Amino acid sequence: MGGVATVGSAAGVSKGSATRLFGMSDTQSASTEDAQEDGPHSGDYDPRASSLRGEVEQAVMDELLAVRGSIDNIDATLVYLLAERFKATQRVGHLKAVHRLPAGDPGREAAQIDRLRRLAEDAQLDPAFAEKFLNFIISEVIRHHEAISRSHAAKDA
Repeated sequence: MGGVATVGSAAGVSKGSATRLFGMSDTQSASTEDAQEDGPHSGDYDPRASSLRGEVEQAVMDELLAVRGSIDNIDATLVYLLAERFKATQRVGHLKAVHRLPAGDPGREAAQIDRLRRLAEDAQLDPAFAEKFLNFIISEVIRHHEAISRSHAAKDA
């Protein structure tokens, strides 16, 4: 069972976009038409929008749009993966509320940050950026857990 593809599929990423995203070689890129997602707001986005049109040669513009199409697919996948992650953390928040556990778990959070920094290094991504990103996510998760805990406490009162 493939971890990322399975999570992406469970998160609602279309099979076609996941295949395009994960099945592309370094020399391949998705067309700008591929970047249009099937979500409810897909009509609100023009993947060909650019202030560079008419400023650069058409061949350069075509290549920019093709690469941007791949970026758009990755961004869409990230959003769906984050949504799936937050669904899981909501379940954790409910467990913590029911068992009157604290919203934060500093030991777990530190281990996750260390793990993500190592993954970032392996992926040739700036570990400091990865840490900032995870810290932001953790702060949002804790905020959600605190809200769940307050809601649960109010029901018990």
